[in-house]
This record gives sequence, structure tokens and C-alpha cells, in this order.
Amino acid sequence: MMGLGSAIGAGLFLGTGVGIQAAGPAVVIAYMIAGAITVCIMQMLAEMVAARPSSGTFSTYAEQAFGAWAGFAVGWLYWFMMIMIMAVEITGASRIVAGWFGVSPWIPALVAIVFFTVINFAAVRKFGEFEFWFALIKVAVIIAFLALGVALWLGLLPARDFVGFDNIAEVGFMPNGFGGVATALLAVAFAFGGIEMVTIAAAESEDPEVAVHSAIRSIMWRIGVFYIGSVVLITLLLPYSEIGGADVAAESPFTAVLQLANIPGAVGIMEAVIVVALLSACNTQIYGSSRFLHNLAHRCDAPVFFQATDSRGVPMRAVVLSVFFGFVAVALQYWNPPRLLPFLLNAVGGCLIVLWFAIAFSFLRLHPRLVASGEITHVRMWAPRVLPWATIALAAGIVALMLSTAQGRFQMFAVVVVVGVVTIAGLVWTHTDTFKQRTALHTERTHLEH
Repeated sequence: MMGLGSAIGAGLFLGTGVGIQAAGPAVVIAYMIAGAITVCIMQMLAEMVAARPSSGTFSTYAEQAFGAWAGFAVGWLYWFMMIMIMAVEITGASRIVAGWFGVSPWIPALVAIVFFTVINFAAVRKFGEFEFWFALIKVAVIIAFLALGVALWLGLLPARDFVGFDNIAEVGFMPNGFGGVATALLAVAFAFGGIEMVTIAAAESEDPEVAVHSAIRSIMWRIGVFYIGSVVLITLLLPYSEIGGADVAAESPFTAVLQLANIPGAVGIMEAVIVVALLSACNTQIYGSSRFLHNLAHRCDAPVFFQATDSRGVPMRAVVLSVFFGFVAVALQYWNPPRLLPFLLNAVGGCLIVLWFAIAFSFLRLHPRLVASGEITHVRMWAPRVLPWATIALAAGIVALMLSTAQGRFQMFAVVVVVGVVTIAGLVWTHTDTFKQRTALHTERTHLEH
């Protein structure tokens, strides 16, 4: 449910129309390609998590594969990405809620952040239970939408006729050719981002091998059904000319389908769903960023102050710091300094691809070691000599598509700058005497504990 909660967000409810507008019904191909990349990335990650559980997940494996500098860079890059995403989500939710009650947006933002701070002070079991109910609301909404959409398409509702394939026949399956599908791929490539969060929680669960295997296996087909099923129904039910990007709930294609069914208060319903989606994702970002910071501290890549946990193993100090920087990022959203905020948000948009590359290359380096040492479990990557390279090739293709547009080039420039900064910082820090002394002490303490 944590994986579903992270992946099913405002991007699905508001951003679906962008991909459909670019590719028409052929957007399904773009979703299938992006889904295939995600499935392979998650299976590679699952094999490593099952063999060597760590709440630092891909940051830890990057360090094991390429050295301390790589773990430092990947860890701080993901932390930065989660903090910025948290700010975007809490800002979007607070603006909708503020409109409901006629208050300033900072008030619901403050209330939500404080509430989620308390939730994140709980152990992972309590946090998981809370996030389960948050995610369940979104899942229930999508299931209801799928059922309603099928009934509309078949003409089972009053005053509705069988739609069939009229809307698709009007424009054709691929109205903008393969170029449209390529453009749509950029719009949907990041739709599945957030699923990787499940591996962080799985590493903290009672039985990581069983947890990560069952979670990832179920998430893959559920995400596929929810995303692809929703997109197919939207393209069947709505004329192509009426589908586009949405900045508010009233413009969402989901809202348009509800209005077709004469559902009263369709806009209000979608606003509530979007608020839940944003708050759920924000809650998960706080969890993930605090666990990553705690893991970085254990590996001597962050101040030792953040190693501390309470009696339940909750990294309270790391939670507080993540929330603090979440506040800073929210303040940036409202202040909106020229050039800085667009630059940071564009960097976030491309960080996920960098993480895909980091996971794939770490797997290629670690898989032979896991096999040789006998650490590998029954959770394994399929065709480990072929599919990882195919995944890397597909991700490289997305990068090439991004470089073909002015917006994409700016996004990649922002990513290169941010990745370059954290990489240089990692190279400098991991060669300092302080880092070497801390690492030696940590290694000695670990040996004594064992």
C-alpha cells in the first residue's frame, strides 16, 4: 500500500491528459514502455534488498558497487528529490484546502506538516497502518472509477448509449504518429516514480525478503491495471479534442468522466481525492527522506547526530530535519524566487532517471558478487545479463527524447548541475581524514557488535 500510495498521486488525476493529448489512444504504448522500465528497476532492487536489507537501499548498493562517493551522491540526491517533492505536494494540497475554508494556504500547510511529523514519530508498523488507509482511499476511488467507466462505455447507465470505439475511430489509434508516442513517453515516464519507496519500508520490516517480494509482485500488476485501465477508459469515453492537461480538478479527465455519469459534485469529489493523494505522498516523502538521512549518518555521510533512534528504532532527529527542510521548501514555493525554484523543480524531474541508472549499474556490479557469495535469495532478477542492459537502453532513450526539446534540455542541465554538485561533494568528503576516521570507528564498532 505504501508503494501504491506513492505512485498514485496528482500526476495520475491531473497529468493523464497530457500524455493522451500528445499520443491519442496510443498513449497506452508509452505507459507500457514506462511500466516495463519500472518493473525491471524494481525487480533488480528487490533482489538486492532481499539479499542485503538496508533502509538506504539504492544508496547503500551504489556504495557497495562503486565506492563511498557513489553512496554519498545517490543518497543526498534522493534526499533532495524527496524534500522538493514533499514541498510541491503540500503546497498543492494546502491551496485546495485553503479554498474550501477561505483561509491563507500556509495554515493548512502548517497543520498538515505538524500532523505528519507526529505520524512519522511512530514506528514503521504504525506508519504503515496509517499510510494503508490513506492509500486505500485512492485505490477505492480508482476501482470505483474503473467500474463506472465500464458501465458508461457499455451504456448500462440511464440515458447513456453504448459508446464503443467511436471516439478512437474519429482520430485513429495514433493521430500524431510515433513522434506523439515519444512525446507522451516523456509525460508518463515519471508517473511510476515513488514505487521505490516500498523497498525502504521493506528493509525496516520484520522479514525483508518476504516483505519486498510480496509487495513488489503485487504492486506491479495493480499499478498496471490502475494506470492503463484508467487511460484506456478515458480515451474510449471522451473525445480526443476535449482531453488535455489539467491544472485544477475541474479540468481533469477523471472529472469529465464523472460528469458524463451525472455524478453531482464531481469537481468537489476530485478535489478531495487529489488532496488525499497529495497528502499521502507528502507523508511518504517525510518517511523516506528521514530513513535515508539516518542511513547516511550510519555510513558517515551525514552528521553522526542523526544516527540516534528511540527505543522503537525511529530516527526522531532525522524526521525533524526532513520536516524542517520541507518547511523551507514550502516557503520557497510561496516566495517563488526568480529562476531558483524552477531550476530546483526541473532538477527533481530528472533525478528519477539518474536513480534508474544508479540502480541498474549497481545491480550489474553486485549481482555476480551475490551469486558467488551465496547471499542471493529466491527473489531474483529475470535474465540478469540481458534485461538490465535493455532497461538502461530504454532510460537512455528517454534522456535523448528530453534533449530534443528546449524544456527537456533545461531539465537535463539542472539535473547535471545538481548531480555534479553532490558527486563532487561526495568525492571531496570521502577523501577527508574526518570521513576516514569515522569510517574506521564505525567498522570497528560493527565488528564488536557482531
